[in-house]
Amino acid sequence: MKAKNRDQSLSDSRELDGSYDQLTDSVEDDFELSTVCHRPESMDKLQEQTKFTKKELQVLYRGFKNVGSAEECPCGVVNEENFQHIYSQFFPQGDSSMYAHFLFEALDTNKNGSVSFEDFVFGLSIILRGTINDRLNWAFNLYDLNKDGCITKEEMLDIMRSIYDMMGKYTYPTMQDDAPREHVESFFQKMDRNKDGVVTVDEFIESCKKDENIMQSMQLFDNVI
Repeated sequence: MKAKNRDQSLSDSRELDGSYDQLTDSVEDDFELSTVCHRPESMDKLQEQTKFTKKELQVLYRGFKNVGSAEECPCGVVNEENFQHIYSQFFPQGDSSMYAHFLFEALDTNKNGSVSFEDFVFGLSIILRGTINDRLNWAFNLYDLNKDGCITKEEMLDIMRSIYDMMGKYTYPTMQDDAPREHVESFFQKMDRNKDGVVTVDEFIESCKKDENIMQSMQLFDNVI
């Protein structure tokens, strides 16, 4: 039974990355199984649960496996420390650690301290292929740091500071130190309709839909893959 599970795990992994070769010998089988501890969902199941095609899932899986070194992602899942390290490579000019922390929290839907390929692809499916409401709900969940159903000025300020830190101090035009707070005040002036000091998901979605710039920026993701 154990051997059968190992064979199935290897088969699912190869189906995802499109690398199955019947001539692969048992030595390579054992090596791959020893380095990939997490067994991804089957291709058919992932197609049903996301809005990606089989080929797109294979491309994403190869990218997920190769985005970090074997030391960073030895078990097919990424913990927060490694996620922050990988993310920092995309923003070398700034400090992306705090924003990566918030993003990791949003992707780690099972709250088990790791992001699997399934976690990654489910989130990406919403961001790239979801409806406007799906995408805005996902964004709201990212900003709602304590997950109590509303965004406070403190939560939004933490997010804004993390974004400004990530972009670095050498942007043009140069960002002022009080820019994150000014951004938050502008955000709440537009979205906090009843002026109770918090933004609910309904206020957030309605306000975003009325903002032409936000709607245009969301459309940029439509043809990413």
